[in-house]
Amino acid sequence: MSKLRGKVAIVGIGEVPTGRFPEKAAIYHAMESAKLAIKDAGINKDHIDFVMPTAALYSPQFNTELVTCRVAEELGLKNAKTNCQIFAGGSSGSCFLKLGGSIIETGVADYVLCVHADRLGTGVTAQGGIDLFSTAGISAEWEVPFGQHYSTIAALTTTRYQYETGCTDEQMAAVCVSNRKWAELNPNARFRKPLTIEEVMESKMLSTPLRAKQSNMLFDGGSAFILTSAERARDITDRPVYLLGEGSRVTHFVFSQEPDITRFGWRDAAKDAFGEAGLTPKDIDVAEIYDSYPVYQVIGMEELGFCERGEAGELHMRGDTWPGGKLPTTTNGGMLSQGHTGAGGGVALLVEAARQLMGKAGERQVPGARFAVETGTGGTYMDAQVSILGTEIP
Repeated sequence: MSKLRGKVAIVGIGEVPTGRFPEKAAIYHAMESAKLAIKDAGINKDHIDFVMPTAALYSPQFNTELVTCRVAEELGLKNAKTNCQIFAGGSSGSCFLKLGGSIIETGVADYVLCVHADRLGTGVTAQGGIDLFSTAGISAEWEVPFGQHYSTIAALTTTRYQYETGCTDEQMAAVCVSNRKWAELNPNARFRKPLTIEEVMESKMLSTPLRAKQSNMLFDGGSAFILTSAERARDITDRPVYLLGEGSRVTHFVFSQEPDITRFGWRDAAKDAFGEAGLTPKDIDVAEIYDSYPVYQVIGMEELGFCERGEAGELHMRGDTWPGGKLPTTTNGGMLSQGHTGAGGGVALLVEAARQLMGKAGERQVPGARFAVETGTGGTYMDAQVSILGTEIP
């Protein structure tokens, strides 16, 4: 268990609309997100002394530029002492929090800029995107030769989960509808047109039992946030977002080696996070649950303790997770509606959690939000990362 409870805080967030600027270079998405985060924090850019980019998947060249300080140079940072890339796939945002927070707590840095940018929508061909997600995080020896792909992995998880719980196809489709309800209110989301369960069920079969509208889509995008100490945060904003608890488990690399493909490590990770925060699921106002496919949002909700096993599908069906519902869930629309930007899918969820707690979510603002949980996972769902955030320290 970490020792960061209440000691570090997010003070600024920034994000560019997903898939909205196809003509822009990837560095544009990084710079705009970073500038918005700096402005939101209300600090001088030269207060930033540690730059922490995560990886870009679309281009080895651009990724190398991130590694070798392009963000610091483009922003004109005069006091940057360190640039270090952190990458753990979709759990990169959670790692930003833990590692960036530790760097601040040990006094190595005062302000850490965490930034993501990628061009998976326009920077690769359609076939290139397919090839990427048929090889990244998938065993080259045992799975790649047999055509393993993230959609088939999600289909395996979905099939097994439905067999064990009785969750229906319609309930699984309801996750997409719920996330779209939030995306309709999110100006940064790529898909904002209303969606129905019938439309999801009528879409093309992708990988049985998953259909096309149950899959994430790859787009360009960028997001960023700024971390500092809790003491410093209270001096610059009246609503800092504190890291209250975190928990994590690494369970596998090769998907076939995961002991339980319908639970993963979420329950143990959540137990640690809630225990450190001194909170329970009943205290949570907003749940930002990783949603590359509907089944992972369903499993996450249940394993974190928001409902009993097999009940999450019905929660989405009856609107408990919608705007105005009992448990606002994945309030930016998630990867199913805001769009999948590589590692940024998880970073965007973390930015959204902070946005809700800061009271800056506009039409989709959850009234009185004080505590939020955010989850991330990378590769073929190799790990379970749970972060508890709050505007106060219990």
